[in-house]
Amino acid sequence: LKLILLGLLALGVSACAAADDDEHSDLDLVTVTSGLEHPWGMAFLPDGRVLVTERPGRLRLVERDGGVGPPIAGVPAVEAKGQGGLLDVALDPAFAKNRLVYLSYTEPREGGNGTSVARGVLEGGKLAGVQVIFRQQPAMQGGHHFGSRLVFARDGKLFVTLGERNIGRAHAQTLDNTLGKIVRLNPDGTIPPDNPFVGRQGALPEIWSYGHRNVQGAALHPVTGELWANEHGPKGGDELNRVLPRRNYGW
Repeated sequence: LKLILLGLLALGVSACAAADDDEHSDLDLVTVTSGLEHPWGMAFLPDGRVLVTERPGRLRLVERDGGVGPPIAGVPAVEAKGQGGLLDVALDPAFAKNRLVYLSYTEPREGGNGTSVARGVLEGGKLAGVQVIFRQQPAMQGGHHFGSRLVFARDGKLFVTLGERNIGRAHAQTLDNTLGKIVRLNPDGTIPPDNPFVGRQGALPEIWSYGHRNVQGAALHPVTGELWANEHGPKGGDELNRVLPRRNYGW
């Protein structure tokens, strides 16, 4: 549903026209809202409104009638370059009580940029108390392959998908960095003690799986609760994977 609605937001009227031309289509595409600039991630609030990220660096609240609110204040500075910018958004599993919102984004840093995750409390039209809870390492120059999806598991742990920054396979195959990895965190950014590489010399303890290229889709299996993810191949060969701990996915 999340991916379908993102498609609606991005494609709008042109998608509807394409569907009308296909007499075999079983889908009715409806424009939910319009006027957004490169919507990338979305999260439904309990009241049915939707938080939507715009890659240039804006977080918007879309009302149930499709109205788009002004940019929410307090969003961290992003480097909107190439494929980078403000990326995914997710709600804390206890959002109804703590109002915590999580954002993944391309953070400008010394030495370049990198995918980071921050969280803050949604208070009206702003995010308050924003803190960075994770930074992909190392930072580097470039504007490609940032990942990044945010998925909360049923046990409350947070998965973050990370691209290998389009520099090839070597770093995705080593465990001393978070390029081409999926990491698993506690909601405050600390490391769960049961992560698969905790205590292994030369391995970063946040890593859950490795050998990824650029995972830009992820969701929990509705029956098993396991993480599934899809990633782009270099020239075709895209993958849909059941993501298991400690596994090497080949890139």
